[in-house]
Amino acid sequence: MLGHVIFMAFSPDVILNPGSVHAYACCSPVPYSPTGPFSARYSDCPAGAGGRVGGAWWLLNEPPRVERRPPPEPVPPRVEVVRVEASEQAPRLLAFGRVEAEQQANIASRVAGQLERFGDNVVPGSVVEAGAALAHIDQADLQLALQDAEAQLANAQAQLALEQAEQQRARSEYESFGRQLSPERRALVLREPQLRQVQAQLTQARVARDQAALNLERATLRAPFRAMVQERLVGAGSLLNQGTEVVSLISVEQFWVRASLPGEHASWLAPGDSVTLTSRGWPDDSQRPGQLLAVLPSLEENGLQVQLLIGVDDPLALESPGPALRLGDVLRAEIDPANTQTLIALPAAALRPGNLVWWLDDQNQLQQSQVTLAHRGEREVLVSSGLETGQRVVVAGLVNPREGQRVRTGQEETP
Repeated sequence: MLGHVIFMAFSPDVILNPGSVHAYACCSPVPYSPTGPFSARYSDCPAGAGGRVGGAWWLLNEPPRVERRPPPEPVPPRVEVVRVEASEQAPRLLAFGRVEAEQQANIASRVAGQLERFGDNVVPGSVVEAGAALAHIDQADLQLALQDAEAQLANAQAQLALEQAEQQRARSEYESFGRQLSPERRALVLREPQLRQVQAQLTQARVARDQAALNLERATLRAPFRAMVQERLVGAGSLLNQGTEVVSLISVEQFWVRASLPGEHASWLAPGDSVTLTSRGWPDDSQRPGQLLAVLPSLEENGLQVQLLIGVDDPLALESPGPALRLGDVLRAEIDPANTQTLIALPAAALRPGNLVWWLDDQNQLQQSQVTLAHRGEREVLVSSGLETGQRVVVAGLVNPREGQRVRTGQEETP
């Protein structure tokens, strides 16, 4: 309240002892004593002037005091952590591949003749069972050929009977002759060469008859396996030669997916591993199961990646629910290897350059470790060494971290 304090006015010869100054509020006079510290007359001092003089003196001799306090400790940053655990696991490998037929055949005519008609329901897109008739060739000429072959066989059988009678007569004459001949002459006398000739002719006749019967049977083209008709290659009424292709078939029992993935993942794979297939062209959440059939010995020409052969049963979904596979379609294959190891799974975001990870000790202070990776994926990495079960690994929230820095986890409140 410096503005309301009145000090005694003094002349230049006044001796002022600041330590003995008495001040009174509301213009109260300052008492004078000849022996006191002040030698002056009483004087009334205007409030404004006294306030200014007293305030100036106070500011010069008593500067403002600012209480200094230590700065508050910075709030520890908040981070997200996961508690890791080692378990038997394997990476989920990703590959892309194209669908191809496991069996594809162009059924050709094995006999010459005119194509009479196609079998029932033999149209592109239809499914035919194994052994079903695909096409019928005119059989008239083939039936005549069979009849001729049967006649030739009957003639050969008759010739054999006649020759056997001649041989029996020759043997009786030889035995009545009573002389021993050399083996060569004896064979001639007993008509053994003639018998062998007739027997050979009989065999030829049988073969011709069987061939004619087989050709007649082959006049009906049949499906060698359960298949879908892809295309008719000729029309009814066409004149076919031996080897003319008539119908194109694709097996519906299994399709293959020829996929590829980086070579460093090949050590995880083995025939029999389960595969999950998806496609952008399928409805949401649609997928098909498959099985790894083989890791092919040749590398892909363009990217030098390992080639895989994946089998998909009932690819057209004829007997099971799910989307149908189409030849030439590109599918996404997720492979679950059966070969597992004791590993720790981490989100890929937890891995820092140089295969470093940050983790928290019991005091919520940052610590750093270098880890060894068994697999590096886009969203997940598998650690084989460098971490232990139960450690809290930081996955998000770090900005310029340093070892020993205290942080807060998502469950902690701000202090």
